[in-house]
Amino acid sequence: MPFRYAIKNLLLPPGIFLLVLLCAWWLRSARPRLARALFVVGLGGVWLTSLPIVVEWSAKGIERLPPLQQDQWATLAQRADAIVVLGSGRERKDPSWGTDIPTGTALERMRYAARLAKASGLPILTTGGLHYGEPPSEAAIMADALRDDFGVTVRWQEGESRTTWENATMTAAVLQPLGIKRVVVVTQAWHMPRSVWSFQKAGFDVVPAPVGFLSVDNARPFGGWLPESRAVWQMGQLINEAAGWVGYRMFYR
Repeated sequence: MPFRYAIKNLLLPPGIFLLVLLCAWWLRSARPRLARALFVVGLGGVWLTSLPIVVEWSAKGIERLPPLQQDQWATLAQRADAIVVLGSGRERKDPSWGTDIPTGTALERMRYAARLAKASGLPILTTGGLHYGEPPSEAAIMADALRDDFGVTVRWQEGESRTTWENATMTAAVLQPLGIKRVVVVTQAWHMPRSVWSFQKAGFDVVPAPVGFLSVDNARPFGGWLPESRAVWQMGQLINEAAGWVGYRMFYR
């Protein structure tokens, strides 16, 4: 797991561009022309992936599914039998809470799922396994937070999955024996196409409920052409998602 984590982060921005810059420095004497080219690529990559406007443009190619309209919330029970909230990691041993807590991304999903559950009356399943290989599972952490912070009781927990594909297949193992094959899936907008595809492959009819759109114009200063640290993280998520989408289509046919 640590090796996989290191490789993944070195291949995503800004890690990949820092490696390119390191190669440029290493080759500065032996191969000066190549070193200059690598320097331009590395510096240009760091700059481009730190621009909010580039994040917005890139997200438009991934966030293809529209948001769920609010006038549809109350009638969701006519289209689905359960709400599935996908996990998104955890913050370990947060000093303020004295325990592990959901990430900000997970909280965004949980808040939306809680609203949908209260409006529709649909039950919730949380899905997500052991982060860092230690209990509690992401599913359990989300279930506790939904109960304590949003006043919503989670009916089912799937606490073994490690990937989006396993979110879908292991959720199917929980819900489909109960006759539940129509689900509302709650996850980030940039993660939704791969999630819908995975859940459909697992035998579900899916109602997408995306949150956290990155493709919207937030009217940033200088039109989004000023570098922001947050944009680097967002671009990393988009690149990771694009790579995951390609990999899923290749390996999970």
